[in-house]
Amino acid sequence: MRRALLLLLSLFTLPALAADLKPFTASYTADWKQLPISGTAGRSLKPLDNGRWQLDFEASMLVASLSEVSTFRVENNAFLPLTYRFSRNGLGKSKEVEFDFDWTQKQIIGSDRGDQVRLPLNRGLQDKSTYQLVLQHDVADGKKSMSYQVIDGDEIETYDFRVLGEERVRTKAGVLDAIKVERVRDPTQSSRKTVLWFAKDWDYLLVRLHQVEKDGKEYQIMLKEGTVNGKEVKGASD
Repeated sequence: MRRALLLLLSLFTLPALAADLKPFTASYTADWKQLPISGTAGRSLKPLDNGRWQLDFEASMLVASLSEVSTFRVENNAFLPLTYRFSRNGLGKSKEVEFDFDWTQKQIIGSDRGDQVRLPLNRGLQDKSTYQLVLQHDVADGKKSMSYQVIDGDEIETYDFRVLGEERVRTKAGVLDAIKVERVRDPTQSSRKTVLWFAKDWDYLLVRLHQVEKDGKEYQIMLKEGTVNGKEVKGASD
């Protein structure tokens, strides 16, 4: 259960992106198949000065809470993370992560739960929030399989995804046409399954996520309401 809560809090929404970023807000509800537990989360993307953007995420579930903030810029169609801040309280031990991306010196400097981190910074490397934006961009571009290098603690991990097809999703905002995407994992290393649905007509905003844990427990998050570039997300009626 603890692992499921942590994964849910870290995987909640992935905002929309195309060649031209649009500000957005989104809120979600969460449900477990086996247990009467619910939670909420919200995420927003907004422009800052000097071509920078800020991606905010907050989630709460039972006595747990999580906050994640990334700043980045887009240069020659590449996403360059600048800062990453993560904070979690509840669910046992608290966790604090801070990373600064120095593109001049080509290095990442920061800390993970008090341990100092210093790693080389190569173009294409993402933090655990900005890779989601790149995924949105690649799905919008029609790519069918994607792979990203992501800083995770003091290591660089590879995150793989593949497109499964199109599907309509019923949300509280209406029925939305979506692209279905699966996280690809080595079955000899992990039996977890993660499937995500992105709204085609709303800059590929995440509208649903379904997770199956190693122990068979299932949960999902579903879009409650949102806006993209100031316009309220609305799907077709049932």
